[in-house]
Parts: sequence; C-alpha cells; structure tokens
Amino acid sequence: MWGCGALLGAPTRWRLWRKVLVACGRGWSAASPHSASADPSRVRALVYGHHGDPAKVVELKKLELAAVGGSDVHVKMLAAPINPSDINMIQGNYGLLPKLPAVGGNEGVGQVVAVGSSVTGVKPGDWVIPANAGLGTWRTEAVFSEEALIGVPSDIPLQSAATLGVNPCTAYRMLTDFEQLRPGDCVIQNASNSGVGQAVIQIAAARGLRTINVVRDRPDIQKLTDRLKSLGAEHVLTEEELRKHEMKHLFKDMPQPRLALNCVGGKSSTELLRHLAPGGTMVTYGGMAKQPVVASVSQLIFKDLKLRGFWLSQWKKDHSPAQFKELILTLCGLIGRGQLTAPACSELPLQDYQRALEASMRPFVSSKQILTMC
Repeated sequence: MWGCGALLGAPTRWRLWRKVLVACGRGWSAASPHSASADPSRVRALVYGHHGDPAKVVELKKLELAAVGGSDVHVKMLAAPINPSDINMIQGNYGLLPKLPAVGGNEGVGQVVAVGSSVTGVKPGDWVIPANAGLGTWRTEAVFSEEALIGVPSDIPLQSAATLGVNPCTAYRMLTDFEQLRPGDCVIQNASNSGVGQAVIQIAAARGLRTINVVRDRPDIQKLTDRLKSLGAEHVLTEEELRKHEMKHLFKDMPQPRLALNCVGGKSSTELLRHLAPGGTMVTYGGMAKQPVVASVSQLIFKDLKLRGFWLSQWKKDHSPAQFKELILTLCGLIGRGQLTAPACSELPLQDYQRALEASMRPFVSSKQILTMC
C-alpha cells in the first residue's frame, strides 16, 4: 500500500491538511508565554525506558509540560515520521543515544504556541523542526530551547516539512560533497525507494543528473518502478538485474557513474562498486543488510575507487547552525518549485503507534509511517 503519497495528489493532501491544522489550532493562545502548562495531563508522548524491541519498550505516557523560560519555545507538534534511525536508537544500535527514559523521534514539524521573553528567532504561529537529533518528536507538545529549533516556511506541505530535516538533507549533502558532478553525469544508488533514495532521485533530476536506482525485487515491482520514474528516476533495476552481464549495455547510452550511494552493504554494495567509473566514490550512509562493505584489491588499485561514509549528525557538528539553516532553506526552495516532494507516506494518529512501528519495520514497505498529533 502506497498510503497518502499515491492516493491523493499533493494539492488535495495539502488542502485537507490545512483543515486539520485549523482544527488542531483552535483554542491555542500565545498571550502569555508562561500559561502553557494549564493542563499538564494533555501532553502525550511515546517514551522508552530501556533499549530493545520498539514494539515492547515504547509506551504511550502522559507527561507534564515544563514552564516556558526566557529562551524557551512552547511547540505543538503536528506530525513526526518514523525513520530507521529512530528504530535503531530505540534498539540501542545508533551512534547517538539519548539519556533514558527518552521520548522517541528525531524528526518532525511543530507549530509555535508561545515564546519566552528573550526569543527573537521564532514567533507564535511559526513552523519549526529540530535542529539536531535526539529532540524527541513523538509527542503532542513540548517546551524546547530556541537553539534546538529551526524555523521553516509554513506554506510548504505538512508532510514535506515533517520529513525535511533528515533524509533530504542527507541526499543533498551526498550529491554535493564528494564528487563535482555536472549535468549529464550519472549516480547509482541502492535502497532507492527509501526516503533518502527518493530525495536523491528528485534532487539529482533538478540538477540534470542521471540516476540508476537499485531496489530489491518484490511482487509489486512494476508499481514501485513507475513510482520512482514519476519522481525522475531514469533507470530502476532490481538487485538481480544489476548482477547480470547485460548491464554493460546500459552504459552504451549513459556514462558510468562517478558516485555511488550505499545504504545496504554486503553484496549490494559490491555490485555498486563494480559499476563505478575509475576514480569514482562510493558513499555509505546505512547498512540495512547488516553485512560489511567488501571491496576487491583490484578495484582500489587499478580503478582508484574511494570509499567514504556520511552521517548527517557528524556533518552538523562540523558545520555551523547557520549552514544547516541555509541547507534547510535550499531544500524548501526545491519544495516550493515542485522539484522535491515528501516520500510516499501512511499517516496514523499517535495512539496507533504500535501499528505504525510494526509497519515501519516490515520488509518491502515503500511508504513512510507518519504519526499525527491531533
């Protein structure tokens, strides 16, 4: 099931979401920055007290809402996705782990309800997203410090805003930072139906780059192929097709890729390396197969291939908040021009989190699970 990404067109989805937002916003008041916690029991959050299977350790709890200090912002969360990194964090298998107990969720969008007296960057009514991982977005509302948030335009689709801060940023940086690509150059990637993969396809198309997109075979492969090609994918291949001798004919009509993006590892990453142009780079940003990346000696010596890694959290540490803000606004520009859309998604209310978690870990699911907070 493709979920809302395929059942409704973007304009229709957005009109429906505007109605939802109006309903969610009724009764909000920004008159007093210290009046946010009139009803502490209204705050609901998905909390885990120890690491393990998300289906077993995540619980829906009521939390108290902290008073708003001078540099704080009271935020009503609107929507938050479930990403693979969220699952890994709950399992304890991630490079950044919050102090327990913790609220799940690293990404999402909320609307400012009230601000402290010294807050200057955002105002009531603005939309905001997390500046860094670990904020805990799977909750109905919270009080955050101003520096933990980044304002985004409120005229972009809600699903685009909710899924803006992780996957599109990763896609943009990998397409920008490792090879000097020019229009007509080729990029090859695996896990092409993932959130990052769909963003890569669209950002590459906006730049005039050609893409070879590898996916796992599945019963609805033609439906997936059509979906990715509608985003701008030039070629969509299964892992099995990538290994065939006939692949050499593909490069009669297009250049060999100079950049490979690997989110799988194992045999899949080995195949990406095999098709890279001499001097090319493979960037690994995930390991879905939980198998090591294997490169032959001949590929490294005679083709001078480069193996790199990318982690958005590390990129943020190495760059200023202003540079991340610039990246976000660049992506918002692509969204505004219709060159970048949210991944196919399925929406579930916060109280149905068990279904959402289960669906997010199910194989061959091409829709991202988004928790809505109303």
